[in-house]
Amino acid sequence: MKFSLFYFDGDGSRPGQENYRLLMDSAQFADANDLEALWVPERHFHAFGGLYPNPSIVSAALAMVTRKVQLRAGSVVAALHHPARVAEEWAVVDNLSGGRAGIAIAAGWTKDEFVFSKEPHGNRRSTMWRSYEQISRLLAGEAVAFEDADGNIVDAKTLPRPVQSRIPFWVACQSTETFIEAGRRGLNVLTALLGETTESLAPKIEAYRKSREKHGHDPAAGTVSMMVHTFLGDDAGKVKSNVSKPFGDYLRTHYHLLEGLGRSMGVDITLDNFSDDDLDSLIEFGIEGFMKGRSLIGTPESCQSTVDTLAEMGVDEIACLIDFVQDYDLVMGSLPFLLKLVEANRPPVRIARAV
Repeated sequence: MKFSLFYFDGDGSRPGQENYRLLMDSAQFADANDLEALWVPERHFHAFGGLYPNPSIVSAALAMVTRKVQLRAGSVVAALHHPARVAEEWAVVDNLSGGRAGIAIAAGWTKDEFVFSKEPHGNRRSTMWRSYEQISRLLAGEAVAFEDADGNIVDAKTLPRPVQSRIPFWVACQSTETFIEAGRRGLNVLTALLGETTESLAPKIEAYRKSREKHGHDPAAGTVSMMVHTFLGDDAGKVKSNVSKPFGDYLRTHYHLLEGLGRSMGVDITLDNFSDDDLDSLIEFGIEGFMKGRSLIGTPESCQSTVDTLAEMGVDEIACLIDFVQDYDLVMGSLPFLLKLVEANRPPVRIARAV
């Protein structure tokens, strides 16, 4: 199993000179300890995640303080950007990093963020696939025809050229249909355990592998990356006390995730008529359930079974979301315990014997 770090919740509402300290220092920890990748999201108009309006800018900064770890968008909301701009920016990241860039694309979520788009929110999935085709062609060095503001057709060929002959792509997947389409195109997939169960995700991963095989791609070659909330320590009780409030705050600000979490635990709910006390009880219930098999929250030993389950499902990489806890010292102090879990799941090194 491969492990990477995922960033999603950095609070961008507070002014200060150290807002990116956790990102930069944890990135260097990941680089020094041979983790697979750093995933940076695209988020707009919300305090949670407000540090990350553009993953290419953040990844360019990360390229300057790391040497080995892969730098990935998790994800670029394709409909919000001109494809040529995406290709240019990520070619720069690939050059600055010496060929370590990777891109996950997403259709988008809230309607508010579509103020950046010329396409309607309802067309976001078809726009995503069209943009992917154009971005990948541009990164491959092809010219792509676009219409300018005067209605003229321009054959655009972007620069700089990336270091990699083919920058790897992921697709952010939730629905079975998107998993299947990603398999048809031979792309990697990025998904998440929040709002899902291992039982609901396993058939989607299986459908992805079958789709790859059906369309001439090696079914085992595609990477399934799973975003998982992660906070580890040496005492399960202390870990729970450290994460309960920040994770509860996270759920309060993401009502759609809270409703999805309830459904994943067999409770069909809508929150429109919930009182504050009802919401508190639901959040407490959700945290308890979430810590049992839906996260890497606990000790390295208690979380090993979750790693085993994900591996059995066909997950190749666990993308550890670490910044839902906003306390710098707590998060950095938890990373050595994550490293214990990483080391326990690395393949053994084979030593050649002299003959």
